[in-house]
Amino acid sequence: MRVIKTNEELEDFSTALRRQKYAAIDTEFMRERTYWPILCLIQAAADDLEAIIDPLVEDLDLTPFLEVLTDPNVVKIFHAARQDLEIFYKLTEQVPAPLFDTQIAAMACGYGDQIGYEPLMRGLLNAQIDKGSRFTDWSRRPLSNAQLSYALSDVTHLRDAYPLLKDNLQKQDRTHWVEAETEALYDPSLYRVEPELAWRRLKLKNVKAKELGPLVKLAEWREQEAQSRDVPRNRILKDEAIFELARLQPQSAKELSRARSIPNGYERSNAATSIIEAVKAGIETPRAQLPAVSRDNRQKPPADVTDLLKVLLKRQCAHFDVAPKLIASASDLEEIALNDDADVPALKGWRREVFGELALQLKRGEIALKLKNGVIDITPSGD
Repeated sequence: MRVIKTNEELEDFSTALRRQKYAAIDTEFMRERTYWPILCLIQAAADDLEAIIDPLVEDLDLTPFLEVLTDPNVVKIFHAARQDLEIFYKLTEQVPAPLFDTQIAAMACGYGDQIGYEPLMRGLLNAQIDKGSRFTDWSRRPLSNAQLSYALSDVTHLRDAYPLLKDNLQKQDRTHWVEAETEALYDPSLYRVEPELAWRRLKLKNVKAKELGPLVKLAEWREQEAQSRDVPRNRILKDEAIFELARLQPQSAKELSRARSIPNGYERSNAATSIIEAVKAGIETPRAQLPAVSRDNRQKPPADVTDLLKVLLKRQCAHFDVAPKLIASASDLEEIALNDDADVPALKGWRREVFGELALQLKRGEIALKLKNGVIDITPSGD
């Protein structure tokens, strides 16, 4: 097992990776006590090439490997890539490309919604994965051979699974399905939280208009604090505290002390002054500069239509052997039930071909669903 701890070894390994057509990549990280994930290991594997990189080694320069991640000639294979991509985006301010996410590919190949790594490897490779090291503290050194073997197997299995998934997609002419779904992963906004947009993490449904400004400013302050101190945002202020403070709108330490979600004595801390200032700034923010609040007063979709669309979706997913989540969400179905021109993925591209067009025909009464030999079938209306 190759564990890279020197710049010379990393340079040689990275050069070898860049000669490959694809490389499977995974990371091990810790973030229970920090805002930013702590990168503890990087695993990579290609044809007849595999290694673990130890980024915690002092003075190890990751630049050669990071250049592999943006090499357009090497496909980077991940499983459920988003958290790994967040780590690498933080290091480089670039999203690795081109990408192949085996979880997305598996959904297009009929392996269900968001299948985990282990069941997918069992299904594809009949691989038996030892779970004993799953909950390792990856930041501790030294790591045992068992821990390192477990970490490396994440990419060696991934490397072997890639050609199988790729061939499956090509045979079924679904490569473009996965490419379209993967496109969203290239959006840098997925991997950074701008403090002024931190309110988007909160559920603003039915928030009163007068509470909105303080809520937005408190969320912004909390995100700034969490990032600058590198601690989880809930260590700064919990969500329920933000909502309570937006409702109470304390103007002094004494008023702040009345909040039930604030620990005793918190009103005397430096943070208390910042909280009061954030509330004041929120109160003074013009309504036009604040986000629109979602309320449950929109038109309700016809329940019967939504139920029929769910049946059709289930039928089409079974027919094409594809995961439902890859085609349409529950909210997509509700939007389609309300509007034939709904701006949802299910009415665009390949999804429209597989499901969307039939959904509109079903709404218009042009087709019908019926049981045929115990299986849902589609027929022209009136047949």
